Amino acid sequence: MKLNRAMITLIISLLCLGLMAGLFYAWAVSVMPGITKLNDLQFLSAMQSMNRAILNPLFLIPFIGTVFLLPYATWQQASQPAFYYLLAASVLYIAGVFGVTITGNVPLNESLDKLNLVNATAEALAEQRKLFEKPWVNLHNIRTICGVLAFACGLIGLYQAAANNCK
Repeated sequence: MKLNRAMITLIISLLCLGLMAGLFYAWAVSVMPGITKLNDLQFLSAMQSMNRAILNPLFLIPFIGTVFLLPYATWQQASQPAFYYLLAASVLYIAGVFGVTITGNVPLNESLDKLNLVNATAEALAEQRKLFEKPWVNLHNIRTICGVLAFACGLIGLYQAAANNCK
């Protein structure tokens, strides 16, 4: 197999996509089940803290980079059999992961971030948790499923691109 520019771009984009799919999967199967057992103050405090901590370059570069790299890698395979799998991966990631995060999870995170937990009453904490937890988890499950499906499509596309590149 020749590692030309198109293959290198595809590999890097799938590495970023895999990191995001893995992050969302791990969060769905370990972090959220663990913190749902906490009381309202602990849960909301943990979510505020994690939502603040994740906004760093180690998350943002692959999260945003995939939005640009994956479609570019897809375009580079436009005349190849891998194109349709990579197109599916791009659509799933951009709409189902990035789009859901930006239009769903982020507004919930920003709303939660405005809550002063120290001065909130037990009733206010319970109400905020009720408004936040279920919608956030549902949206997170959507982006997790879309991320994993996008990664699977991307791997099939990589396999096809590699096979085609070996001819």
